[in-house]
Amino acid sequence: MNANKFPRVQFESSSAHLLPNRMSRRAFMCTAAASVGALALESIALPAMAARGGGGGGTVTRYPLHVPPTVSPGGFTLTAAPAIVNLASPESPSLSSALAYNGFLPGPTFRANKGDSVYVSFANGLADETTVHWHGMLVATVQDGQPQDLVAPGGSRVYQYPIVQRAALNWYHPHPHMMTGEQVCLGLAGAFIVNDAEEAALGLPAFPYEVPLVVRDANFDKAGNLIYNPRTTGFDGNTPLVNGTRKPYLDVERSVYRFRVLNGANARLFRLVLGNGMPFTVIGNDGGLLAAPVNVTEIEFSPGERLDLLVNFQGLPGARVMLHDLNSGWDLLEFRVANSTQVTGTMPTGTLSTIAPLPTPALTRYFSFDGMSKINGREYDSDRIDFQVPFGQTELWRFTTNGNAPHPVHIHGASFQVQSRTGGRGKLFPWESGWKDTVLLQDQETVEVLIRFDQYKGRYLIHCHKLEHEDMGMMANFQVI
Repeated sequence: MNANKFPRVQFESSSAHLLPNRMSRRAFMCTAAASVGALALESIALPAMAARGGGGGGTVTRYPLHVPPTVSPGGFTLTAAPAIVNLASPESPSLSSALAYNGFLPGPTFRANKGDSVYVSFANGLADETTVHWHGMLVATVQDGQPQDLVAPGGSRVYQYPIVQRAALNWYHPHPHMMTGEQVCLGLAGAFIVNDAEEAALGLPAFPYEVPLVVRDANFDKAGNLIYNPRTTGFDGNTPLVNGTRKPYLDVERSVYRFRVLNGANARLFRLVLGNGMPFTVIGNDGGLLAAPVNVTEIEFSPGERLDLLVNFQGLPGARVMLHDLNSGWDLLEFRVANSTQVTGTMPTGTLSTIAPLPTPALTRYFSFDGMSKINGREYDSDRIDFQVPFGQTELWRFTTNGNAPHPVHIHGASFQVQSRTGGRGKLFPWESGWKDTVLLQDQETVEVLIRFDQYKGRYLIHCHKLEHEDMGMMANFQVI
């Protein structure tokens, strides 16, 4: 691999559409520097880890699952820059040019408590403008990393805000208009875990039995470098990555594990199952804990959505259990259970959290996700405010689509409660209860959510989190007044 050359972005057209000129004329021109070693952070080695497969027979060489370092956001320097990352193991490296936060793919995992303050000094080492959007975090407009608040190449800024929400897995990623898909696909994303007293009282699994899993797909050039070659219908990678690892495995003890799972793909839906048919116990989603745990054997989730899952390996000494994606046929991650007599951990029962339903809405708003680039017939204009929402008012927002789904609908500035889904799949799923900030809208579906903005006034966004749709204009500004 030539470490001095970063692969140019390659675009492909679908059979019916070509990318708009405003996207296709953007070629990525920066060159890869040496891997950013900021803060001399090192990956944390969990007790015995390891690798995915691609589906299919034969012997598959697997590699220890990478786990990003965990850091505090209270006085941290975050740098986005070209890097050389290892997608396998030190003994059998698989090196790739990427864009990375502090040299890691995914970036460092932030962890903090409700009531703490975030102070992150951000430096842009990219050849293009970028931002840091704190997906799921409730922050003032100026801290939200929106497309209007770009950081120039070589520039810097400070993101500073209090943590005002309940415990949840959130994440951070770029949000520059028409470049979000490219920058995320090439590596820029990381997890942000918030803890609180309610969650702590439950005695849920903690390190090393709590593991973040960032699941995504990727494409590579002949030299093994990450490339971004989207279609208008969305980026479709041919290789799965979990925490930036190809073919990973994870050694686990005979215990209960907590997996904090993020769909970090640009466009792909994952439908997760365990190969031995055992259930996941869902305890949370985008907005934190559910009211009570629920067991399911299959979960489909879309880009931007998060899952908080418990898996019980206590009765499986010496077993190998595969995390599998039914949509693609991929083997994502192999769990290798210790052959020991020691059994630890307990599963929660009963109430996890008290979730008060939002009151009767004052009005209903309608949003049609049209084609691949419009909401209510309009493409995004950074200077236009499409509607205003009164602060503290509960509203019902109704989402429909005129085709080209899936559309993962994401809203900045507040979490919401999903009320109904009619048409299409025609039901709500257990992992859609509680609080959400992203909900999957499929063709022929109408999804209704209740929402109330009661933390900050200002400008926020609603958009499709299929990043190619977002970049083509399926996004709208609104103002909380």
